[in-house]
Amino acid sequence: MNGPAACPEPPGPTTVLVIAKEPLPGRVKTRLTPPYTPAEAAQLAEAALYDTLQAVRAMPARRRVVVLDGRPGSWLPAGFDVRPQCDGGLDERLAAAFAGSAGPTLLLGMDTPQVTPQILAPALESGAWDGCDAWFGAAEDGGFWALGLATPDPELLRGVPMSTDRTGAGQRARLTAAGLRVRELPPLRDVDTADDAHRVAADAPAGRFAATLARLTPVTGR
Repeated sequence: MNGPAACPEPPGPTTVLVIAKEPLPGRVKTRLTPPYTPAEAAQLAEAALYDTLQAVRAMPARRRVVVLDGRPGSWLPAGFDVRPQCDGGLDERLAAAFAGSAGPTLLLGMDTPQVTPQILAPALESGAWDGCDAWFGAAEDGGFWALGLATPDPELLRGVPMSTDRTGAGQRARLTAAGLRVRELPPLRDVDTADDAHRVAADAPAGRFAATLARLTPVTGR
């Protein structure tokens, strides 16, 4: 599979988790339907996941893990382990993902295909955890796209209300209330709607996500 070369050696100190759903029609990116069909929305989800994994693959990491709801497919590059998601709400699934990791861990989702190795670098390069207990990447819709913990503690996520415009603020407040020293990653836009998709594609025109979007015709244009 084409993509960036494997990460440089030696590996970094941080495990990277990508929480994801298998990109199947009707199960992913349902807010893109309409204007796109469920099959097209799944194509966009797969492209977003592919771009995200390529960015992670290009960075040094102790381990790279896809925490997956579903089964792996051709979008999965070499160098990633796969771990199934647990049942429950999103807070429980995120908490369980961290519970299964030891040592510094950075978790991100599959909804920000514009992420690049350069964006991830501050949390993954040498010295990322010097004087730092947590990394936080806010999403522009009020959620968060990345969360890093020097010492994974699932209780830092359990009970945080998810999928609201206050989720990010609530999660970050949980970190600071626990006395953690938090550093910020750049805010990014999640791909939820068709407008989001076009904005993100414009920010990352060289990615598979942008190429996939460019060849699709919304239902309203047919």
